[in-house]
Amino acid sequence: MRKNITWAILMAATALIQTTWLDAVQVKGVTPNLVLLVVIYFAIIDGEERAMFSGVLGGLFQDVARDSVLGHHVLCYVAVGFLTARVAVRLITQHPAVKVGLVCIAGIFFGLCYSVIQAVQDPQWAVFASLKQTVIPSTLYTALLTPFVFFAMDRLFRRHYSPQS
Repeated sequence: MRKNITWAILMAATALIQTTWLDAVQVKGVTPNLVLLVVIYFAIIDGEERAMFSGVLGGLFQDVARDSVLGHHVLCYVAVGFLTARVAVRLITQHPAVKVGLVCIAGIFFGLCYSVIQAVQDPQWAVFASLKQTVIPSTLYTALLTPFVFFAMDRLFRRHYSPQS
């Protein structure tokens, strides 16, 4: 019960930081995706169920806070959480390079998924320009933060979680 409350508070705090304070660390209009990092962390540590719930909670908060159509972020985060967890079971995820690689692949997939949904709803949306100007730089920025965020999360949840075998 305590670990679920800690998890819910962490997801709400991460989504709040993502939608409010990360504008201060923008580099050329690009911010890291902390919610994606947390979803991937739980995909590696706890599997697809916790990762998908993390995606629902973080995505829902982002959809509401950014005044976008409800479900865009939710769908993308849930898909990323599920697929990352399924892939992470087959990898040796203790190595930092593997974690960074998973974040890069998941970030590109998340951006592609979000851009395709936007293009379906708004045919004027420039998918390739969005990928070039926002998705790839944001993914690289997020990947740079991976070791630091995962280290902090390991320290925070050490007593609650142990890596999957």
